[in-house]
Amino acid sequence: QVQVVESGGGLVQAGGSLRLSCAASGSIFSINSMGWYRQGSGKQRELVATITSGGRTNYADSVKGRFTISRDSAKNTVYLQMYSLKPEDTAVYYCAVRLGIGSYDYWGQGTQVTVSS
Repeated sequence: QVQVVESGGGLVQAGGSLRLSCAASGSIFSINSMGWYRQGSGKQRELVATITSGGRTNYADSVKGRFTISRDSAKNTVYLQMYSLKPEDTAVYYCAVRLGIGSYDYWGQGTQVTVSS
């Protein structure tokens, strides 16, 4: 079994910054990819950013240039540095872990990010 735990959410004013962290632990041989998704109130869950074991990143258009995803493979940890936050970034942010190929296998409980205008 794999456990995924996020931290770092909170309340910030528009234009501010936050850094989210996510650590995976448990029965892990290797991780193919880790990522961040978010779900705003009344909205579907959407991709924010992902990073592969090789360091290749992918971002949603809405966060490009403002968010940066990074990874510490030795610690099975992924980070999401968020700058220039906007009220529309308000959501529950979920960390996801993929051990092989296909869909993400494990998800965290989520951390709330609230951006006030």
